[in-house]
Amino acid sequence: MFSLTEVSRPAKRFLAVCIAIVLILSCIIVLTYNNYFLLGDLVKRNNDDVKYIHSARLLLNQGILAYNSGEQPSAFIMPGMPFLLAGVMAIFGQDDVGINAFRILQCVMQAFSVYLIFIIGRRVFNTRVALITVVICVLYPPDYYSSGSILSETTFRTIQLLLICLAFVALDKRKTIWYVLIGLLVAVAAYFKPHATLYPAIFLILWWKQKIGWKEMARYVGAMAAVYIVCLLPWWIRNMVTFDKFILFTNSGGSPFLLGTRIHGALPPAGFFVEHPEYDPKTIFQGADSSAVTKGLDIVKYGFMHEPLKYTYWYTVGRWVELYSHPFYSRPFWPVTRPVMNVLQIIMIVVSILGLVWALIKHPMRRMAPLLLTLAYFTLIYQPFVAFNRYGYPNEIILFLFAAYLIDRLLSIRKNEPLLNANQGGTGIR
Repeated sequence: MFSLTEVSRPAKRFLAVCIAIVLILSCIIVLTYNNYFLLGDLVKRNNDDVKYIHSARLLLNQGILAYNSGEQPSAFIMPGMPFLLAGVMAIFGQDDVGINAFRILQCVMQAFSVYLIFIIGRRVFNTRVALITVVICVLYPPDYYSSGSILSETTFRTIQLLLICLAFVALDKRKTIWYVLIGLLVAVAAYFKPHATLYPAIFLILWWKQKIGWKEMARYVGAMAAVYIVCLLPWWIRNMVTFDKFILFTNSGGSPFLLGTRIHGALPPAGFFVEHPEYDPKTIFQGADSSAVTKGLDIVKYGFMHEPLKYTYWYTVGRWVELYSHPFYSRPFWPVTRPVMNVLQIIMIVVSILGLVWALIKHPMRRMAPLLLTLAYFTLIYQPFVAFNRYGYPNEIILFLFAAYLIDRLLSIRKNEPLLNANQGGTGIR
């Protein structure tokens, strides 16, 4: 799966050049623009990125894991990002040098992701589709912005691509060790974004299609669950010791659900506050967990009762539009402005959707299944919660595989080439 031995020399050279371009360009851009990519103020701590930096410094200096709580311990977020950032800062310092070192690490992850998407594209489609996707990665400005941001998206996307690769290997090899590695990787992903926890559920469909027996399934499930539990134990023990109660992931889980009820950031309909005088428009979106969930459920019930079409759209197509139609490009850089990137994003998503439809009709489903199920899982998981471009970004590279597939098919039609079958995926630069 990870080997390039069957890839032609020209294709390997082209891949190597693209990986080098992504790495070098990423490093140049992040070092040139530096803290321009920060969304918040380091003093005011008014956005996620600067809060992560504060959390990392606090972790190093006082051994306290805090977020949105000053210097008091909290379980507001999962600890993956603060620990990763703190690890880099422990080596390179807590000032701009350490922050930029973390950015360089993300540049390396972006370059590695190019290799991973090539491996996946070649496995699912063919070498030419994989190389077209690689070119898209080279030309896609949000990837370079993601390298410069102090957020978890670059790391999580790399983990997600590794999960897809391991899924293919595990299905091929049918050995428990691969599911142990998947359980480990899911646990690592959960330390950044806890919604990754249920990702192994896609294997139930894949195993059913493979006609794997119940005993074998149970062995694989047990392996993934055991590793996952062992890896999450430190977090659960820390929360028990610190807060004297069991916290599965965070105590802010209700907030994304409540914020997800806001249609384009607006307040609930005016009639909602008449029917629910216990809520104040100024404070309704404050709070977490149980109080936030209660508020969110009240808003959803009212919305579906009084404006069913609007809320049905928002919790279906509206979610997908918010995830994918807006680029993860909050700090534009030369020469691509935000308005230009907005248009390019729409074009890319339309082409990707057309390619996805074509692939569903023409390409063997068994080859695409792990890819499609991963895309579906990390799309549908946001349906009840707040969804915006930052959360959709890790999935976009998967969508771009289908854009590349469409381009490949159009090129083949123009040249009167036959449709590549499943066994031609690794031959030459096609």
